[in-house]
Amino acid sequence: MSLKGLLTGILFTVLYSSGAIIMKIGLHSASPLTLATLRFLIAGMLLLIFIYIFRKGKYPLPNKREWGILILLGLLNTSLFVGLGNLALRNISAGIFNLFLPINPFVFAIFSLIFMGKNIRAKEWMGMIVSAIGLFIATYPSLAKSHANLSGILLLVLAMFSMAVGSLVFKKANLQLPTLVINAWQVFIGGVILIIPTLFLESGKPLHVDVHLVVYLLWSVIVLSIISMGLWFRLLKQDAVRANNWLLLNPVSGYILAAIVLGEPLTWYAVIATVVVLSGLYLSGNFRIKETK
Repeated sequence: MSLKGLLTGILFTVLYSSGAIIMKIGLHSASPLTLATLRFLIAGMLLLIFIYIFRKGKYPLPNKREWGILILLGLLNTSLFVGLGNLALRNISAGIFNLFLPINPFVFAIFSLIFMGKNIRAKEWMGMIVSAIGLFIATYPSLAKSHANLSGILLLVLAMFSMAVGSLVFKKANLQLPTLVINAWQVFIGGVILIIPTLFLESGKPLHVDVHLVVYLLWSVIVLSIISMGLWFRLLKQDAVRANNWLLLNPVSGYILAAIVLGEPLTWYAVIATVVVLSGLYLSGNFRIKETK
């Protein structure tokens, strides 16, 4: 991995893991699906205005085949992943949510092996297993005291599978569109799809326009939906297996950010888990820098 790729992965990890923290702030003002819908619609419209008005003529419109892929990506990576994940959090603890995150890299690795014929090396499997052990160490205190029902776990598993399938679709489609265009349409389409379940499940629930909502929208729109997702597609184009492996570090990064921003205690479990997860990512090749000729 190049130094640029390493820095991209670390930056993506830090930004992406801030999503849970900013969601806690936003929940003071609105319900989860309402927040997600606002985030994706605003981010998508801002990106499309920039691309097709301020930079008119520079970026192409998708063709017929690309429209189909973008709609599928919006459904899988945005609507289903975020929507199902938010609904699952009503019935499961954050600890169990973090524990299930390693499903994504494993599922994508298996999909890559079956549908793309990609050779997954032994060190990559070993790295994912070691990182998964680290995540279990980090989430053990929460799991020991948590409760969950079958419907919540099923929704979470479906959310993880949705993102893994989305990664596979993106890699197999090999879209020639610029990353900015792909991200813009995926985010906007995902937001449009989310309107229906939001109206059905959260119609009539309060929406308070206050400082919490403003902070949530600014961070989630600019940092998460525009910058973080742009980095995610760049990582997928470089190496989809390693890109998904970065998700293993997100819960640990989330622990650290929660301690800094929210003042939550940083336990020895989290410290030990951080070392184990970083070791796993090193084994899988994510932290190994290749010299550029």
